Amino acid sequence: MAQNKNLQKLELTWIGKGKEPKLEPRILIENPEYSYGDPNAENILIHGDNLLALKALEQDYAGKVKCIYIDPPYNTGNAFEHYDDGLEHSIWLNLMTQRLKILKKLLKEDGTIFVQLDDNEIAYCRVIMDEIFGRNNFINQVSVKMKQTAGASGGGEDKKLKKNIEYILIYTKNIDSTSGFKKFNDVYEEEDLFEVIQSMKDNGKSWKYTRIITGLENRKFIKDILDGSGEIIKVYEHDGVIIKPLNLIAREENINIEDAYKKYFDKVFRDTNAQSSIRTRVMDSCSDLGEFVSIDYIPKSGKNKNKMVTVYYKGNNRDQIAWLKDIAVKRGTRLVKLEKLGTYWDGFPLNNLTKEGGVQFPNGKKPELLLKTVLDLASNEGDLILDSFAGSGTTAAVSHKMNRNWITIELGEHAYTHCLPRLKKVINGEDNGGITTYLKPAWQGGGGFKFYTLAPSLLKKDKFNNWVISEEYNPDMLAAAMAKQEGFVYQPHESVFWKQGYSSEQDFIFTTTQFLTVQQLEAIAEGMQPEDSLLICCKAFQQECQNKFKNITIKKIPLLLLERCEFGKDDYSLNIVNVPFEHEDTDEVDDFLEEEDIDEENNSEESTNNAKTLFD
Repeated sequence: MAQNKNLQKLELTWIGKGKEPKLEPRILIENPEYSYGDPNAENILIHGDNLLALKALEQDYAGKVKCIYIDPPYNTGNAFEHYDDGLEHSIWLNLMTQRLKILKKLLKEDGTIFVQLDDNEIAYCRVIMDEIFGRNNFINQVSVKMKQTAGASGGGEDKKLKKNIEYILIYTKNIDSTSGFKKFNDVYEEEDLFEVIQSMKDNGKSWKYTRIITGLENRKFIKDILDGSGEIIKVYEHDGVIIKPLNLIAREENINIEDAYKKYFDKVFRDTNAQSSIRTRVMDSCSDLGEFVSIDYIPKSGKNKNKMVTVYYKGNNRDQIAWLKDIAVKRGTRLVKLEKLGTYWDGFPLNNLTKEGGVQFPNGKKPELLLKTVLDLASNEGDLILDSFAGSGTTAAVSHKMNRNWITIELGEHAYTHCLPRLKKVINGEDNGGITTYLKPAWQGGGGFKFYTLAPSLLKKDKFNNWVISEEYNPDMLAAAMAKQEGFVYQPHESVFWKQGYSSEQDFIFTTTQFLTVQQLEAIAEGMQPEDSLLICCKAFQQECQNKFKNITIKKIPLLLLERCEFGKDDYSLNIVNVPFEHEDTDEVDDFLEEEDIDEENNSEESTNNAKTLFD
C-alpha cells in the first residue's frame, strides 16, 4: 500500500508560523543624486527594508535571477556596530521564511541560491529551506574557513573549540525540469605545481608524474569492440613509442627539472591501474596486441560525457596513461596544479579583509574571492545576481567586476556610507583590492547603477484615524502604485490618457484621484475598442457608474487595498521585537467612504466634464 507523501514530510513548527504579513507591493523611486555612472546600466542599489524591496521587485523580476547570495544576520546574540544580531528564535525563523519565499519566486528555474550562516541557525535554516525549495532541490552544504584558530580572531569561548568555519546552503529552484538546474561551472582550486611536489617530498609522499612519452601519434587501427551498451570502441596499436624519465632529460639537455616540466608539459604522464569496465574490455580483447594501445570512444557519463575521447594503455596489464595536463595548466611561466572545487573552501585572504573595498565593516564583510568563487560556480557574464543583505556591498562589487548584472538591497545607513562609495570606486576603476588583479584582464572600471528607495506606504491614517491616500504620492506615483497592486505593467500611453498600464494587449488600468462621474465614464468608453477591457481605480464615483459598461470595472481607493495588504509599516527588518501579522479592520473605512461618496456627489456639478483632466 502506497504511503501518502505528505505524511513523510518533516518540517519545523514555531510560534507565529504561517501568520505572515500581507505585504504592500511598493513602487521603487530612483534618486538621481545617488545613481552613478552609465545612465543605461541595469544594476540596482536599493535602500530600504529588504522584505518590502523584494516584494517591490517580484512583479518585474520573478523568474529572472540566476544566482542569489545572502548572508543574513547569524542570530549570534551579539550587538555589532552596524546591526544587532540577537532575536528570539521563532522571530528569526519567521522573518527568514518570509524572505526565502519571495527569493524563490525571483529565482530562475535553473538558478541557485546560496545562504551563508554559522552554526547558530544553519540547521534550522536548512529545514525551512527544505520546506520552501523542496528537499530534492538541495545541492550542497559547503564549509568555509572564515577565521584563523590562532589568537583572538578565532572567536573561541571557554570550554568550547574555537569557531573558524561557516556554512553555505545551496539550493536550486528546479533540479528536475528540462529547463531547470543542469550543473555548476567547473571551478578549480589552484596551487603552484612545484610547491605541491616539494610539499609531497617533505611529507614522504611519492610524486608520480615523472616521465615523458613520445611517439603516440604513430598508431594503426586494429579493430572495433563494444562497450556495455553496445556502442563501438575503436582500438589502435602503437609502435615507435619512447619513454624517458624527466630527470634524465634534464641532465641530457643541461636544464633544471622545473624547466624540463615546462618544456615537455604536454607529454608528462604516469600510469595507473584505475578500475573501469572500459579498461577491463580492453584487457580482455587486446591481449594479443603490442605494448601500447589506444581507444577512441564516447563516454556516457563523467566530464567528457557525449564527447569523443582518446585513452592510452601501456603494458600487458593495460595500465591507463594519466596525463599531467589533465590535472595542471600553464599560467604564463608557471605550472599550476588544479583540484576541482569540493565542499570545503579555504584560502581566502582573511588577514587583509578589512581593506577590501576601502570601507570598514567589522564582523560582517565577506572576502571578494569567496563571492568570486560563488559566481564562477553558478553564473556567467550577463547573468543577474541578487543580494538582499548588502552589508558593505561585496556581492555587488564582485558581480560588477565580473560583468554580471546585479541588484542589492540594504536597510541600514551604510547603503550610503559603505555601498555607495565602494561601488563608485569600482566604476571609477579606483578599487585595486579584492579580486581586481585576480581577473584576466584586471578590472579597469566602467558601468553604472541606479539608486532606488522604496516609496512610502500608499495609505496612511489621517488625524481622524481614517485611511487616506498618502499626500506624498503625486498622480504618476499613484498610477504606478495601483498598476503594481493590480498586477499591471505601468506604461502610460503617449496619447490615450486612460491607458496607464496593461496586463495584455487589450487589458488596461486607469487611476484617478478625481470623483468619477457618468459623463466622464462615457467619454472614456467612447474611446475604447470592443475587445478592450479597463479597470478604473478612483477615490469615489457616482453609483450610476457601477456596471454601466460590461468591459469597464470600477474599484475604490483605498477600500480595495485594505482588504489585501498591510499599510503604514515600513520596517520588517530583523531588528524588531514582534513579528508583523495582518490586523487591519476596514469597517471604519466603509463608513468613511460612504460619507465621502455623498459629499462628492453633491459637488459633482463642479467636476470637469473633460475626461482628460481626470488625472490632473
